[in-house]
Amino acid sequence: MGRYRTIPTRRMIGLKSKKRMYITVLYPSIPLSDSDIYVITTRGDRYDLLSLRFYSTSEYWWIISSANESLQQNSLLITPGTQIRIPINIQSILESYNTLNSL
Repeated sequence: MGRYRTIPTRRMIGLKSKKRMYITVLYPSIPLSDSDIYVITTRGDRYDLLSLRFYSTSEYWWIISSANESLQQNSLLITPGTQIRIPINIQSILESYNTLNSL
């Protein structure tokens, strides 16, 4: 999975090697919206698969994860039977992400 594909890297300073490191990514807060939908997860649901289903790309898994910050954030897996919020109008979220990360 290429979830790090869009995260910028920076060359490590002072090293003779050409090692690169990922730059820390900042995620915007995602306010509630009347257009949000709520789903109950089933076995096998993951943030990236839900992103693919609702946004036609797995790249925006972090939007669903961030919108449900009370859930486990160190895994793509979601406990079956959990109600989660899916933001539908994501354009302003993506603009905030790009602004925060100067992309």
